[in-house]
Amino acid sequence: MGYAATRSLERVAAAMGQLAAAPIEFQTACDVPQGGVLLALPALLAQGLLRYSPQRYQLPEGFYGLDSIFLLLGFMALARIGSLEQLRYEPPGEWGKLLGLDRIPEVRTLRAKLKLLCQDLGRALRWNAELAKEWIARQTDSELYFYCDGHVRVYHGEQTALPRHYVARERLCLRATTDYWINAMDGQPYLYVNKEVDPGLIATLQQDVIPWLEASVAKSPDQQKRLAEEPRAHWFTIVFDREGYSPDLFEQMRQKQIAVLTYHKFPKQDWSAAEFTPHSVQLSGGETLTLKLAERGTQLSNKLWVREIRKLTDSGHQTPILTTNFQAPMTALAVSLFARWSQENFFRYMREHYSLDRLVEYGTEPVPDTISVVNPQWRKLDSQIRSKTSQRYRLTAQFGALVLSEQPTESELQGYQQRKGQLQEQIQHLDLEIATLKQQRQQTPHHVPVKSLPEEDRFTRLRTERKHFVDTIKMIGYRAETSLASLLRQHLARSDDARVLLRQVFQNEVDLVPDSANHTLTVRLHHLTQAAHDQAIAQLCATLNETQTVFPGTNLKLIFEIGSSRIPPGQEVVG
Repeated sequence: MGYAATRSLERVAAAMGQLAAAPIEFQTACDVPQGGVLLALPALLAQGLLRYSPQRYQLPEGFYGLDSIFLLLGFMALARIGSLEQLRYEPPGEWGKLLGLDRIPEVRTLRAKLKLLCQDLGRALRWNAELAKEWIARQTDSELYFYCDGHVRVYHGEQTALPRHYVARERLCLRATTDYWINAMDGQPYLYVNKEVDPGLIATLQQDVIPWLEASVAKSPDQQKRLAEEPRAHWFTIVFDREGYSPDLFEQMRQKQIAVLTYHKFPKQDWSAAEFTPHSVQLSGGETLTLKLAERGTQLSNKLWVREIRKLTDSGHQTPILTTNFQAPMTALAVSLFARWSQENFFRYMREHYSLDRLVEYGTEPVPDTISVVNPQWRKLDSQIRSKTSQRYRLTAQFGALVLSEQPTESELQGYQQRKGQLQEQIQHLDLEIATLKQQRQQTPHHVPVKSLPEEDRFTRLRTERKHFVDTIKMIGYRAETSLASLLRQHLARSDDARVLLRQVFQNEVDLVPDSANHTLTVRLHHLTQAAHDQAIAQLCATLNETQTVFPGTNLKLIFEIGSSRIPPGQEVVG
């Protein structure tokens, strides 16, 4: 049965099909490592970790119930256990105490559970979408901003030859897959969609992001009335970087009464410095600074009028911003666009602390036949055109660099004319080749369905269902950590220490003291490294106790406190 398996009769009953799931039974225990993750349980439940699982996910009868599996995965994310394989090196009995079991499942058992949960393709995305819809509904701001950006996950394996993507953080074109994320202004995630073949930000906005937001963002009666009465009123604002610049897209969004906010990809000459005035603004993180801003109306290539806002830096550089949001003040729009870096910081934090780019399983699956990819023949012709054009550029430079001295000799003049003629002949020959190649490229389809690719050019995609399922739990973990950090910051002298302190708490030891008579489970966190942190965590515990959280599957109300071990007399301590 494995190490720390002490509930033998229940395991035998589960193996014989006589037990739906092991009952959750806590015992008094001291010094349980990484028990600090229990402090995040109220936040995990509030973010919906178990809210939709009974409707969308089921497991056959066995020792480990569905709630225990979800809680284990949530605690693993917060404890920075980046993969299932890494769980091999964690004490199974100690982790079992945190779940009210004798031990956690072995890695192969947990893999089997995940395989059962992730059998239906698309179920994880639907669960993520339901959670995201609820998270959006919680937003109390009258002005909703949604940030969309792509995150490139590099693949270094050999199971499939994925298309190459440009990875900005490495400045290389590498085999990868792209996830397009939708986040809030403070970086908290809502949803992501995976693109095994990246169609670009514009196509993803049109085909996936905007339709989902239209179906998920509710309209209040007052908002519906305002949208009907005011042609320039907007429903919400979508924020993205220069990759999404498209006047046609802006016009489509205007017709849907969705505002856009992005950078101007093709700004004209700089504005006069006299137009810029200083404005005091507050960033999304609470910091206050002064920005020099100016605004004009701008007409794009498709005759669409938009607002153009520019920020002037101390060096004289002007950052141009475009928006179809005609209600928000200039300062709010500037702050909202520059808050896009919160999404970049989210990607970096998730890669570093939640192993966002890590594979969850090995294996590939077929790419849907409806997916279109760049035609290999078109790509080959395009590459040849680029190569020939580069050669022509170099020859033209050589042609223009040929000069004669003031008093050339007969031999110099003859050599000059001969070299000029040779270069001119080579340039004309390249012009003919380039024109022929361009004509062939024009007659060749740019994109073709995957099913029409030659066998040597076909590829498969990385399995997506289990990855999206685990990533959704990591999203819940990140949002839970963020909510705890927001509570903790008000009790810290240095607000930036909140996440660092929480990571320390999640790794800290706890004592567990169940009281069946009073229906409570006391989680006593051991002292931290300094008194100031103890005081801040004590305040956090008091706030968490007000939630009256009951551990799932039991009638035990959680009581959090910090201090030294005080085991009530007469209670047996499990070592």
